[in-house]
Order: sequence, then C-alpha cells, then structure tokens
Amino acid sequence: MPLHLTKVAVRCASVDALQNRIARRESAGIVRVPTRMRPKRMAELLGGSLHWIVKHRIVARQEILRFEERSDGRIDIICSADLVLVPAKPKRAHQGWRYLEEKDAPTGQSDGTGLSELPPRLYGKLAALALV
Repeated sequence: MPLHLTKVAVRCASVDALQNRIARRESAGIVRVPTRMRPKRMAELLGGSLHWIVKHRIVARQEILRFEERSDGRIDIICSADLVLVPAKPKRAHQGWRYLEEKDAPTGQSDGTGLSELPPRLYGKLAALALV
C-alpha cells in the first residue's frame, strides 16, 4: 500500500484557483512541487498521491512520480499533471507536508457525514470553533 502526503495549497481560495495553479506549473505532463525537507519515507511515497488542502479540506490529489534534488538543496516532488478532484474531507492546515496513511486517504466516495457538502465559509467557521 502506498503512502501519501498532504500539503496546503497556500493562497488558493478555491478548487478553481488550485486547478489554475497546477495548469500554470505543468510542463511535459508533470508538475514540480518544491519542498525544503527530504521525506524520510520517499520509497513508500512512490505511486502514492499528494493530497491538496484548500480551506481546511482535502479537495484533490496528484500521483507522486518521483523526487529530484535541486541545486539549492531543496527537493522537488514530481507529480503527474492530472489533478483528480475528491469529495472534500476535513483536514486541519499545517506547514509543509504531512504523511497520510492509505486508510485515512479520501476515496472517490463521500464519507456519509455531510461535512463535504458544507459551504467552505461555514466549514471554516465551525473548524475555528473546533466543532468539526
């Protein structure tokens, strides 16, 4: 079972903004996502996905193809340019990236709680009050 990553789409206010960002970064069918830290579990991440968080919810994913060293000492996470939308799943924001086990990753189906159907603004207010 592959391991996954979660990453906050900083300054993306919507899924459309994330899609536009990915489209601008796409080159030859791949997207490079730079990171300062080298994942210790890189081998497990190959074939997994990078799950994007927008407004405290996981909303999309991209397949992780490989990792590449950069000349400035950082690492590029090389992902497929195909952005797959998933039913929104609540996830608190964080800095950098975090591992996501397969059992916790969103599937193509709603979880049945109804949280994915809440408007982002309402969900944000509920999350700020620690009610979700």
